[in-house]
Amino acid sequence: MKLLKTAPVVLAGALLLAACGQEEKKVVTFENHIDQASYGVGLNIGRQLSQEGVEMNSDAVAAGIKDALANAEQRLDDETIKAAFEKIREEQTRKQQALNDAASQASTDYLAENAKKDGVTATDSGLQYEVMTAVEGDGAKPTPENVVRVHYHGTLIDGTVFDSSVERGDPAQFPLNGVIPGWTEGLQLMKVGEKFKFTIPADLAYGARSPSPKIPANSALVFEVELLEIVQES
Repeated sequence: MKLLKTAPVVLAGALLLAACGQEEKKVVTFENHIDQASYGVGLNIGRQLSQEGVEMNSDAVAAGIKDALANAEQRLDDETIKAAFEKIREEQTRKQQALNDAASQASTDYLAENAKKDGVTATDSGLQYEVMTAVEGDGAKPTPENVVRVHYHGTLIDGTVFDSSVERGDPAQFPLNGVIPGWTEGLQLMKVGEKFKFTIPADLAYGARSPSPKIPANSALVFEVELLEIVQES
């Protein structure tokens, strides 16, 4: 969990933010670069805390900042503060585990249902694929040593888009042995010019270690991938 690691840094940075400790209803101005930079620090701190997904008392945060800036005696001892952070960490761990378990079960159910659809093929590893655009005849297929150029559109099983070269209008290029196992396996099934839809189990994607807040841990992922070119051997 990030909170316990980042909280000391966040609170240290928060000492720069005098505006949070202003008396109620006092008008805050942004007339010079100090004011403007101070506001930017406040935004960054607020965004970071918000991303943690932890409930915070903004008045208490402001009180801590004000006391630190004034070199006033702290109102809570370090042991109490440490215990409070530990309790928050435990609560967040429980919540995250529940979310991970839910994502894992939803992915398992989705894969089971998806495998029943016409046109969907499952490999021995559990990877599922559907040919959206086929190329007739013989054609080049990449090997793990190849660098490939592709367009892709990635979603969660509920359709939420987490990454898309299609939406960016900029194809991706990478060595095939440098991506998630589901991609390494799946693209070797494709000929240049073909477009497949892959449904990738979590253990062939990112598993329990999500690379992004947009992708819950233990999530199956859905990719529509078009193989544009086999660029070279890596």
